[in-house]
Amino acid sequence: MNAGVAGSLLGSLDWVSRTLRPILTRALGGQEVSVEDGIALAGAEGRDLHALTLVADELRRRQAGDVVTYVVNRNINFTNVCIKHCTFCAFSRDHREEEGYFLPVAEVVRRAQEARDLGATEVCIQAGLPPKLDGRYYIDLTRAITTTLPELHIHAFSPEEVLYGSVRSGLPIRDYLTELKAAGLGTLPGTSAEILDQAIRDTIARGRITVEQWVDVITTAHALGIRTTSTIMYGHVETPAHWIRHMALLRSIQKDTGGFTEFVPLSLIHSEAPMYSKGLVPGVRPGATGAEVVKMHALARLMLGATFRNIQSSWVKEGPKLAQLLLDAGANDLGGTLINESISTSAGAQYGQLVGPAELHRLIRDVGRVPAQRDTVYGLLRTYRDGENPDSPLDKVEDAEARFGSYRRLIASGEFRFTRG
Repeated sequence: MNAGVAGSLLGSLDWVSRTLRPILTRALGGQEVSVEDGIALAGAEGRDLHALTLVADELRRRQAGDVVTYVVNRNINFTNVCIKHCTFCAFSRDHREEEGYFLPVAEVVRRAQEARDLGATEVCIQAGLPPKLDGRYYIDLTRAITTTLPELHIHAFSPEEVLYGSVRSGLPIRDYLTELKAAGLGTLPGTSAEILDQAIRDTIARGRITVEQWVDVITTAHALGIRTTSTIMYGHVETPAHWIRHMALLRSIQKDTGGFTEFVPLSLIHSEAPMYSKGLVPGVRPGATGAEVVKMHALARLMLGATFRNIQSSWVKEGPKLAQLLLDAGANDLGGTLINESISTSAGAQYGQLVGPAELHRLIRDVGRVPAQRDTVYGLLRTYRDGENPDSPLDKVEDAEARFGSYRRLIASGEFRFTRG
């Protein structure tokens, strides 16, 4: 499409600023958004922000169509005990604290089987980094699940956890990932990315996996045929320029490997995060504003849509109503049913327990889009057209906390108390 035709899609938006209008026109014409242009777009406010979201929605329509996807899955955060002290994390506990827990392998398998029996196709497993963890634990845990539930997709272990397992086992990253794959690992979450800028990482989580190490784990996984998601955590001390450079790095990796399945913006849940609640990081913001959340998803579509296709809107972080709005700002996926969620919940998120397929369908249809259940790597399992509704046992659960437990109850209970051995 030439620039003239692309520009006409902006209609009579002559009120868009002279700086941003040509950038948006080029994006509509199929040109890649440069870092410099991305940074300029990140400054959009008022009507310029509306124009940015209009262009993002049009690109979403071209790149992903009108189908909005979701996955039926369960989160299993098997321990909150961690040797790291990241200032944004309200989930982790020191091994000496009474609220530390560690789920036995049999309990993890039980939760995975319960999820499978309720229609889940995926379990997402991430946790803290407990001291003296057996280096082969992640491999053994994966094998225990897949031996019992071979049909369930294991989406597990952040690059931080893979690095920890590698160090604890003495195996190089490539060998460790090879063993995880052989044990049945399907995909990796691309979490522990936060902002892929070392100065920012050193400010909010000194000692966390470095940018170089994160990229090494991700690209090695991709080379081995293990696909991953990708994320960003924003709304703390970073600037919009950091967002754009973060996305540009992900785009560069994707061009080389094609291994990312999606991009998931995650705004900081600030209320219980130590960096905010305890004043540990000077100048930290109280999370992203609503306008920043909309802008982030729109920018992601412009920066990444041509190579990623799938931009996720997180109802856990933003709540169902804002997550729904983001479907008109570049997003084409609503994430998963989750069943349990501990990490955002512990930081103060209000929406982390369960959203069933029927509610996800309502959110999708209310913005005029078509719901579809997908698998972890975005294969469509069923598209629901003409008012069809899912028949999911998850929609029949009346009290999710009573049925599945919650983080609050888990840390208060002594049933799975972490023992210092």
